[in-house]
Amino acid sequence: MPRLYHTLSAASISLLSGLLHAAEPLSLPAQTILGGGNDDQDLRLPLARHTLDSERIHAANAGANLSEPLQRVPGLVALNRQNYAQDLQISSRGFGARSQFGVRGVRLVQDGIPLTMPDGQGQPALFDLDGLQRIEVLRGPLTTLYGNASGGIIQGYTGEAPFHPTLDTRTLIGSDGMWRSRLRYGGQHGDLNISANVSRLETDGYRDHSETRRDIANLRLGWDLDDASSLTLLINSLHQPGTQDPLGLTRDQLRQDRRQAPPQAETFDTRKSVTHNQAGINYQRRLGNDDLLTLMVYGGERDMQQFLGFSGGNPGAGGGVIELDRRFGGGELGWQRDTRLFDLPVTLAAGIAYHYQGEQRRGFVNEQGLKGGLMRNEFNAVDSQEAYLISTWQLAPRWELVAGLRHTRVEFDSDDDFLADGQDDSGHTRSQRANPAIGLNWNWTPQLSLYAALGQGFETPTFQELAYREDGAGMNPALKPSVSRDGELGLKWRDDQTRLDLALFHSRVRDEIVTGPNQVFTGRSTYTNAGRSTRRGIEFSIEQDFAHGVSGYLAYTWLDASYDSYENADGTRYDGNRLPGVPRHSAYAELLWQPAGTGFHTAIEAQGMSRRYATDDNLHSASGYGVVHWRAGYRHQLGNLTLEPFARLENLTDRDYVGSLIVNGAGARYYEPAPGRSWLAGLGVQYQWR
Repeated sequence: MPRLYHTLSAASISLLSGLLHAAEPLSLPAQTILGGGNDDQDLRLPLARHTLDSERIHAANAGANLSEPLQRVPGLVALNRQNYAQDLQISSRGFGARSQFGVRGVRLVQDGIPLTMPDGQGQPALFDLDGLQRIEVLRGPLTTLYGNASGGIIQGYTGEAPFHPTLDTRTLIGSDGMWRSRLRYGGQHGDLNISANVSRLETDGYRDHSETRRDIANLRLGWDLDDASSLTLLINSLHQPGTQDPLGLTRDQLRQDRRQAPPQAETFDTRKSVTHNQAGINYQRRLGNDDLLTLMVYGGERDMQQFLGFSGGNPGAGGGVIELDRRFGGGELGWQRDTRLFDLPVTLAAGIAYHYQGEQRRGFVNEQGLKGGLMRNEFNAVDSQEAYLISTWQLAPRWELVAGLRHTRVEFDSDDDFLADGQDDSGHTRSQRANPAIGLNWNWTPQLSLYAALGQGFETPTFQELAYREDGAGMNPALKPSVSRDGELGLKWRDDQTRLDLALFHSRVRDEIVTGPNQVFTGRSTYTNAGRSTRRGIEFSIEQDFAHGVSGYLAYTWLDASYDSYENADGTRYDGNRLPGVPRHSAYAELLWQPAGTGFHTAIEAQGMSRRYATDDNLHSASGYGVVHWRAGYRHQLGNLTLEPFARLENLTDRDYVGSLIVNGAGARYYEPAPGRSWLAGLGVQYQWR
């Protein structure tokens, strides 16, 4: 097998950019060239790709969480934890299901600017859903060419503002004190295209001790500098002060009162404050008819304070109040050329990238919700250097070969500045790997394509996972990256009434990163490597247009994810156990009625998943469930003014179920309950100067 991958690497000195020798907007950076908005382009891609357009992103929902539109994507599990202090849970083909801090295993990108840090941890709250034109979700072996992720890519595209200046606002109210409002402006002013958006979310939360306020602001400026070049500036800001953290519940607590927060939440006033500011520039220039040069540069800051559910005052515990002052940035330079090699049309792409993240981490005693004495002080840094070489070969009119190689090197450094405890917990670790991928696509007919792909990917531990050893001391350099070897077969059908996707996938993972023993004094999670695991499954989706404005959609995933070999710290073997947090079955269905020319739409949605285990021993689990939702909206034009009232009801049958799990959570607090029957209603108002 290793020899096969070395052969692939050599044959692959190539990949990505020719995937788009179509007319993709000039403003897109090199990172996004596996994407593409039209069906013709989609049929030539040897990977699973689902696109969510603006109508599906904004369809009669709160517009507050990325989980809202992502529920309809097969292979993806996107869960709103009802806990804004911990963000969403997103996993793809089982990768990322164990994450307790943001999203890992799935790479997040908006307009070519990474929302995933160099260590592999991403924050989906940074997506500006209000301004997104579309979301693309990519899965499969070729996505490993994006770098440090095994589950795939989620890309958001803002798109250009309308030509005529447009001002719109949208306000909604809902259950549990939900209130959200936004104000957005867009328009073309000479060579400058402007999109600006601000929003505020407030909620009391479904559970006790889960009050939240979140402010988001985003700005996109696009310039057509001349006929051959363009420049795009993107600025994102998030401010989330004092968001309460209700923690997870034990099984008994869940039975007693599913809306409660455990005593630790009140005693230690668990909460989180985040301020995140980021800016990025994309520049593209076409050099003649055959060459395209791209440059992306970004940077930002993230300041966070979190009060945990314990004091952290014992020697070596590191504190129960965490403060992070993070600065990050990086850039990518890419080149793309359409040419001929061996008398075959080929598109070549090459690029280099560098990303840096530095953070001052401090730990303080949590004195029942007040910040006490200093227990930890260190500076952590991670930098990533990457290089890729990519090609797409037109082997025949209906055959395309995509191959590539990406080399990634990631270094972690930790400098202990708290030596009063009598020990230096500084540490250093480095990971590097060349990841090849190859895919073959055959357009059997203009409507039908078949493809196959192989690839290798890897995931480094995040700094949150490296931060603690089992004894509560500093960095854990023994934690290794996980390595996956992936294969996929797929089928796609596109015509005027039907869109069908089918993918069969298989992944073997070595050194799976899992939750290890809890610290003796704090119950804080630590992380370790399991032996080997396997993920295999089927993804299926079909969208069908019927007569009289009726359409239907169905997405289904079967996923078998289990440990092949895993012995934990006390010698217990979990060989054959299912990976926790990963359902074997998950499905989403929708029946939509949108009569032409009326501006009205209404839909019934159904979603569900099978049992999920909460622990590696498979002794604790959350039962499967199925729930039904309803939504409706109306768009009415009055001259230059547009009115859009909308409403939504969730969990119509008021079913009690566990929405998300904290895998191997400390103190057996695994369960995060989902709300019962809930509602929201709102009004959008838009005015356009013509």
